[in-house]
Amino acid sequence: ETIDEAHAFCRRFFTWYNEEHHHAGIGLMTPDQIHFGQAKAIYAARQETLDTAFLNTPERFVRKPPKPPHIPTAVWINPPKQTE
Repeated sequence: ETIDEAHAFCRRFFTWYNEEHHHAGIGLMTPDQIHFGQAKAIYAARQETLDTAFLNTPERFVRKPPKPPHIPTAVWINPPKQTE
């Protein structure tokens, strides 16, 4: 109800949003993981886990070996305007 309470709420929310919440649009990474260059290592670790799961229980994966979600090469809130 006060400005200090609003600031405290925003600090908590943005910390959660950027550091803890895994976003589907960025390969189930957090924005911090993308921003600080951790995505490739996390993707590799996820792939290793999925490879192990596939080797141990291939019947769980009827179509093909699993892959982690794709990580986009660019992410924007407000993309730059296209110039012609």
